[in-house]
Amino acid sequence: MEMDLTLKSQAASEAKGFYKLSWLQRIGFGSGDLAQNLIYQTISMYLLFYYTNVFGLDPAVAAVMFLIVRIVDVIWDPIVGTFVDKHDPKFGKYRAYLILGGIPLTGFAILCFWNGFNGSLLYAYITYVGLSMCYTLVNVPYGALNASLTRDTHEITVLTSTRMFMANLGGLAVGMGIPMLVKHFDPGEVNDLSTHDYAWFMTMAIYGIAGFGLLLFCFSQCKERVVMDKSETENVKISDLWLEFVRNKPLRILAFFFITAFGLMAISNSAGAYYINYNLEGTAEQLSVFMGLGSIPAFIFMPMIPWIKKQVGKKGMFYIFLTTAIVGMGMLYAISEIDALKYHIGLVYFAQFVKSTGVIVATGYMWALVPEVISFGEYTHGKRISGIVNALTGIFYKAGMALGGVVPGLVLAFVGFNNELPQQTPEAQQGILWLVAVIPAALLLLAMFIISRYELSDEKIDKINAEIEKRHND
Repeated sequence: MEMDLTLKSQAASEAKGFYKLSWLQRIGFGSGDLAQNLIYQTISMYLLFYYTNVFGLDPAVAAVMFLIVRIVDVIWDPIVGTFVDKHDPKFGKYRAYLILGGIPLTGFAILCFWNGFNGSLLYAYITYVGLSMCYTLVNVPYGALNASLTRDTHEITVLTSTRMFMANLGGLAVGMGIPMLVKHFDPGEVNDLSTHDYAWFMTMAIYGIAGFGLLLFCFSQCKERVVMDKSETENVKISDLWLEFVRNKPLRILAFFFITAFGLMAISNSAGAYYINYNLEGTAEQLSVFMGLGSIPAFIFMPMIPWIKKQVGKKGMFYIFLTTAIVGMGMLYAISEIDALKYHIGLVYFAQFVKSTGVIVATGYMWALVPEVISFGEYTHGKRISGIVNALTGIFYKAGMALGGVVPGLVLAFVGFNNELPQQTPEAQQGILWLVAVIPAALLLLAMFIISRYELSDEKIDKINAEIEKRHND
């Protein structure tokens, strides 16, 4: 009898949109982020290094290109978000784009690491712009897919933890795997990743194809059940993006948090290869471990997020882990500045682990806030425009990622980095160290201030979701 009541209660709850997901569905959804990270983490961590040390671009020229690509995104992302909200493809409102966008995304990702035109700047622009546009065509619908699976706050927390666990699995595969595969295809000089373009091309081909296979698995496991009727979204316009930004305060706060969070990650990640190669004169194996440590803490702490949040609250969790990241970056800077310590690679690894622990948890959990701001918008004006909201957060996310190309490129140019020199000047090494630790730490402090302004507690968002469902059922 008691079991029957429990089942009836669960059925009633699911009828109101508070669906429970199986672990296969959670893993299936998370595989989408794993797939995208196999491609985009490679871009984030290694594309600038590839452009300057293999493709042959000047750092300042590469920085300008990264900026222009992001300007294109500012125009393109709202178009994709509006299109996704207004249309309902046969294979799913959001999940269909995992295939429709995944095929060209894979192609452009591979072509970005092909030097068939001998360092042509035009070719670099075409392939990088193409990759970024196709990434939006996958990432915006994928982000909206999260909010279409359930309204249940706890379920979204578990779903996000699973997603970020798998996203960091992709980051680990990229951080540790790329240097090793590149050296496998072209053993060359032990301490130099400035190797033949063939090795980078083959490596990206493997990662791109694997990523597309994971997008197919994600497509097969996701079932969209919390979406607006077509009649309710047919009047969605691009201008709704800016209107939503103005009237949705939690969304504004989250958007600016995205800029700082992804900015600090992108800057630190893109500088990692330079730091190991030139500041520590390290090997490909050491770079593999260093970059891999950027993801390993996820496997320890991401499964603990629901428990940690329950103990210290949403904001408390952000404060604790953002502070942890600052401490790790301070350690990394101190170790690198002391000649007697900087070649003790174990200390460098430990500092990287501490830094990454803070960054991974704070930036991983922020994705759980996206469905909250979507629900807040629906509560205030009646439209659940998930595509528009994810396009807007995507703009700020990519603005942060742009910092990973623009800032390092400009700093490297300013300090006189020369890829033809096997050993950089002290000024260039100091510039690289600022990129690895100092500038990201400053952005962490800014991120902590921004997230302090976020006002949607779990209790408040649960009441909002319940009220929305009540409106639909009345």
